[in-house]
Amino acid sequence: MKYNIKIGDKSFEVEIDDINTRPIIARVDGQDFEVTPEIWTDTTIGADQRPATATATKPTNSLFSKVIVAPLPGTVIDIFIKPGDEVESGQVIMIIEAMKMKNSIRSIRDGIVASVPVSAGQTVIHKQILVEFQE
Repeated sequence: MKYNIKIGDKSFEVEIDDINTRPIIARVDGQDFEVTPEIWTDTTIGADQRPATATATKPTNSLFSKVIVAPLPGTVIDIFIKPGDEVESGQVIMIIEAMKMKNSIRSIRDGIVASVPVSAGQTVIHKQILVEFQE
């Protein structure tokens, strides 16, 4: 999907394949950047103090996160992985149904699954841990 982003007086056309992956890969003028939005919650800072920026770096093969969390509340419909499985970044690992829509949850990194603390049929809340990776 293409977005027009204005920074200061300059406008950029930014192409993003999947806005739900972390880190987000943003293509600007043919160059790829990893964009990691800052994480905040309303309980830790006031709504008027939310970060207005994201951190952008060149893509690397480094590990990003030890966990995958639910991007939205819903019901786990299907799980395609188990502890010990090796997964690749972008691989569909489970399906969460929310508002009668099935949402594919993809791995945000390569790695070996340490645990899957949810099960099919379970209701999950936003930011609940879905998968933990080995170190």
